[in-house]
Amino acid sequence: MNVSPGRVQLDRGVARALIALTSLGFLALVAAGGAAAWLQVRNQDNSRWVEHTLDVEARINEFAMMNERVETGRRGYIFSRQDSFRRVFQQAAATLPRMLDELDRLTHDNPAEQRRLAQLRQLIAEKQLLQQETVAAMRAGGTVSPVAFENDRGVAITRQIRGLAHEMRAEEQRLLVERAESQRATLRVFYVVLGLTGAILILVAGTTIFVMLRYTRELTASRAELHRLNEGLEDVVQERTADLQRANQEIQRFAYIVSHDLRSPLVNVMGFTAELDAARATTSTFLAGLAADHPTLVDPEVRTAVDEDLPEAIGFIRTSTQKMDRLINAILRLSREGRRTLTPERIGMTALVQGIADSLHHRATEVGAEITVEPLPDIVSDRLALEQILSNLVENAVKYLSPGRPGFVRVSGRRERDRVIYEVSDNGRGIDPKDHERIFDLFRRSGAQDRPGEGIGLAHVRTLAYRLGGVIDVKSELDQGAVFRLSLPPNLRDGEPIDD
Repeated sequence: MNVSPGRVQLDRGVARALIALTSLGFLALVAAGGAAAWLQVRNQDNSRWVEHTLDVEARINEFAMMNERVETGRRGYIFSRQDSFRRVFQQAAATLPRMLDELDRLTHDNPAEQRRLAQLRQLIAEKQLLQQETVAAMRAGGTVSPVAFENDRGVAITRQIRGLAHEMRAEEQRLLVERAESQRATLRVFYVVLGLTGAILILVAGTTIFVMLRYTRELTASRAELHRLNEGLEDVVQERTADLQRANQEIQRFAYIVSHDLRSPLVNVMGFTAELDAARATTSTFLAGLAADHPTLVDPEVRTAVDEDLPEAIGFIRTSTQKMDRLINAILRLSREGRRTLTPERIGMTALVQGIADSLHHRATEVGAEITVEPLPDIVSDRLALEQILSNLVENAVKYLSPGRPGFVRVSGRRERDRVIYEVSDNGRGIDPKDHERIFDLFRRSGAQDRPGEGIGLAHVRTLAYRLGGVIDVKSELDQGAVFRLSLPPNLRDGEPIDD
């Protein structure tokens, strides 16, 4: 088969484009990995600061409560002169400096809070002196009237401390809002990177599938041309066969390289998707806790993004990568099968096909179908390839039976001159005549898509049949069942058919 210079130039252009897109896809995956790592670091940093802010706010609240406890104990001692009240406010007052030291440690990076803490230290020191004066006055028999108590310096100090604590809480609330907004901005940037990565990967996958389909169609057309050639034109047959073998080897190498190169970035996408899901779960748990403690701090849009939008996006990515993984596995399987060395042996076909029927007996019984195996002529060929071909054909016949009527699947065989013919017939839903060739193309299916499948099985069957020196075709009408006809040489030696 001659190849025009224009065709060679086109193939080279497609190959260069495919390499460029594959490289782009790899770079996109690296970017996605970097974005995922960056998001993880930023989320951890934001979570740490939010936790720090909440801790500071809690310590401020504890300080404010202890200050109120001091004032309450002092008032109780003034009015009742009971030592129990004196012990309460003295113990509480002794705790306040330690609380201020802890707040000083937690807010050392916040100048505004440091200034307020300095004021608080002065007020606490003044209050401690006032407490000592109060104890001495009460022990000396002094009294304080309720009216005079309203103008007491201790009450004024307590109010000042209360105001400063309120200002500190307000400052921490402001910081909490800023850090939550920073976290939302981080998520928005990650979504953009993730979307661009997904688009690039889809483009790379689509281009790869397009190239594979184009090569498969060309190979099918070439083999059909060989089938129409006169068997007596030996030189033409040899020339066409050599061209087909070279094309087949090229496609197998191409399929293996492309599938292998795609698998590595695909595994990275799956891993980063799992890490992203784990980060989302951590963020969701934190927001749930924050919402329970401080409902007003959590923006509903953030909760919706974390609990609904992000899981939906992750689910879409996971579904797409799983489908791509199945397609890559199928391409690799086809490539490996094309490189496998055939091992001819004499095969009892009746026993082989009966074993296939027995393995599908339970499934056939579930759908109300019967599988019949007629006596079949033996053959010298590759057992594994024949088993794969007939298993696929019988299994498809059971899968695509018509509901509502008893189904039957029959496997028959005969010799025709120098060929052995095996037929798998059924009374299922049938195939539209315009799709008879289409169903043997890679990733192409016919009729209603109500059964699981990727459009790989029959393409694999045809590839195996060609390797065994045979051909396969189908006769069918819609709702009239189908007959798949496999024609093989009776003997195969070293991968080539020979006469008896």
